[in-house]
Amino acid sequence: MRKAETAIAVVLSILPFGCVAQEADLRRTERILQQRIQQQDDQLSQARARQGQEIATLRDQELPRLQGEVERAFHLTQELEAKQEDIRHRLAQLEQQVKKLDADNATRYAWIQKSFDTQDAKVAAKLSELSRAVETVVAGMKKDIVEAVQRTNDTLAKRINERLEEQEKETADHRQRLNQSTEKFVQFNQALTGFREALTELHEQADQREQATGKSLESLSQNIQVLSTRIAEQDRRIESLVRLVEAGNSKTDSRQPSQQSAQRSDDPSLSDAESGLVGRSKVEAGAASAAFNGPGAAPASITITPPKESAPPESTTAKADPPPDRAQYERVLALFRHGDLEGARNGFTAFLSEYPNSDLAPNAQYWQGEAYYGEKEYQKAIDAYNLVELHYPRSDKVPAAILKKGYAYLALKDKKRAELAFKQVMTLYPKSQEAAKASDKLAQLKTGR
Repeated sequence: MRKAETAIAVVLSILPFGCVAQEADLRRTERILQQRIQQQDDQLSQARARQGQEIATLRDQELPRLQGEVERAFHLTQELEAKQEDIRHRLAQLEQQVKKLDADNATRYAWIQKSFDTQDAKVAAKLSELSRAVETVVAGMKKDIVEAVQRTNDTLAKRINERLEEQEKETADHRQRLNQSTEKFVQFNQALTGFREALTELHEQADQREQATGKSLESLSQNIQVLSTRIAEQDRRIESLVRLVEAGNSKTDSRQPSQQSAQRSDDPSLSDAESGLVGRSKVEAGAASAAFNGPGAAPASITITPPKESAPPESTTAKADPPPDRAQYERVLALFRHGDLEGARNGFTAFLSEYPNSDLAPNAQYWQGEAYYGEKEYQKAIDAYNLVELHYPRSDKVPAAILKKGYAYLALKDKKRAELAFKQVMTLYPKSQEAAKASDKLAQLKTGR
């Protein structure tokens, strides 16, 4: 309004100096301006009235509603703060419980580790005692065998020397026949040497079987029985040979060596060993008969065969069948390799029940855990791997069992226990292949891959 009045005043002040036409224009312009000013005043009045009405409406309706919403928002804020405080309190309690559980777990782990160390010490002591006992038994058996062979050799040498001395006292013809007999004795000695070599080989094979199977006492007992049988058989052969030599001497006097030799070889009461010696000694009897009958006499029909070594026991010549525990283990392992995890798992369980003390028991326990792992029964696989470490702490399968236990924990999303298992492999078995794999896995876990 003031601007309009100022403009009118300016125009009126200019009017005295303008012309009449301009004055008319100015009046017309003044009326137009007044009309416009009136319209603007009306519009302003209407706008003020609408604004006053809207303000009144806001005061009467919107402000209470906004105040209610503000109060509700304030109450919600207070509730949220209370809940947040409760959550903080619960988090503090949970943190205390986690710390307590960590302390309990550390205590249990220390106790379990101590228990493992105690069991390792006990098992090591028992193994040491068993090793000493086995060494004592082996040493005693070797000593007995050496003494028995030495006695056999001494007896044989003594008897041969006695017979040679007796033959030296005879006439030249008798010496010739004795030389022939001596040649046969040399052949027999060669056969005896072959027997000694077979006996030595048998002893070495017995030692190898003892080391391979771990059943030293039973194997040593069987070998002692075999050796005793061989020694007894050798004594019988020596006695048979002595009797044959004595019979040859008596036949020299009676001029009937071949007939009595045939009777001895045909005698069914002789043992197999004596019959073999008699057959080998037919050459001696035939040579003696030819010598005593004179140079022109026809010798008896005798086939001269070189002495043969006695056949070694069947267990040393034929390929021995695998032990029953080895055969069953291979069958069950074949099921695992062909993908029959359930059959392999049940088979290894039966194997452990039937052969708990077998050398293959640690392997069977490990592969049982592998079967569970293949079936994604990770907790059962962990239990099986723990049994490998608990029952067979000195087995070569322990590092692999601990490593696979870490993999099973990873499959269960238990990263903390998995890292503990990997670190255990690296600490206890730093030079093993499993330690390298555990190190790589730990590096992957740290990088977050």
